[in-house]
Amino acid sequence: MKNQPTAVRLDSVTRSFGKPSEAVTALDAVSLTIPRGSFTAIMGPSGSGKSTLLQCTAGLDRPTAGRVFLGDTDLTVLSERKLTLLRRERIGFVFQAFNLLPALTAEQNVALPLRLAGRRPARTEVRAVLERVGLGDRARHRPGELSGGQQQRVALARALVTRPEVLFADEPTGALDSQTGREVLTLLRAMADAGQTVIMVTHDPVAASYADRVVFLADGSVRDELDDPAAEQVAARMTALAVVPC
Repeated sequence: MKNQPTAVRLDSVTRSFGKPSEAVTALDAVSLTIPRGSFTAIMGPSGSGKSTLLQCTAGLDRPTAGRVFLGDTDLTVLSERKLTLLRRERIGFVFQAFNLLPALTAEQNVALPLRLAGRRPARTEVRAVLERVGLGDRARHRPGELSGGQQQRVALARALVTRPEVLFADEPTGALDSQTGREVLTLLRAMADAGQTVIMVTHDPVAASYADRVVFLADGSVRDELDDPAAEQVAARMTALAVVPC
């Protein structure tokens, strides 16, 4: 992956919270490069900075210091309005909570980001992305008529309908049983194989094993990385981070 174009780059990103005299540092000068078309998992003990890293990388939060790039775009110099447009047009999000609107059908939920962007979505466009996640025959079903795994697939289709440069997934299998979780992870893996950049925060070594690379955080710093991970290797590294003083 070394010769691939860069999807995301963090240069010495620090994020602190609170007054300077009693600030808590969630990220401490983190530098990280994520190639386009790769699947990266972010792991670490509770309080390691995983969620803060995702939020800064996705333009949901601003770093205290350092720079964040999406492609060639420096997110740290953008106005709030331009950041909002960037998130809408170039970034996709999938969370542990599906966040679907219960009164809307699957296809209406998927079409929502396009409508919010002022576009009139073509039904063929929406149906195509539902087919991509295996729900072409559930387009007219409402969330209450779908299983948890199907709802997460709708959320995934909604994130993909804008054709984002990067898809951010925050514990996407956390609310699913193991079999359904594997189905969602297999979808994410297939998307990365097709060229979609995926960045996933997870606590699950099995989920992380679907990625190309795992980045381990501890105390707000990158402490380790693992390429082509196996679940057992990931679990061992996590155990080491939890027991060895950082």
